[in-house]
Amino acid sequence: MKKMLAILWQTLKVFILFLGCTIFFYYAMMWVNEEYQNRHRYDEPEGDAVKVSIESGGFESDDLFQRLFLFYLIGE
Repeated sequence: MKKMLAILWQTLKVFILFLGCTIFFYYAMMWVNEEYQNRHRYDEPEGDAVKVSIESGGFESDDLFQRLFLFYLIGE
């Protein structure tokens, strides 16, 4: 009987440890989610940022073939 109680006590300790770690992990993930959710990803950049893309009026047939050739040449 004493051995059974010892096994039950050990099982209960492992369960409490698992439950504590699970709760800690859950609240840690909630904290990380809250931190990234409040971050504004699409704000204007600060400092010496440079716009890398240009808007073109439309695609001409020569431009389309040059871009396709460049696509195959680079392999992307």
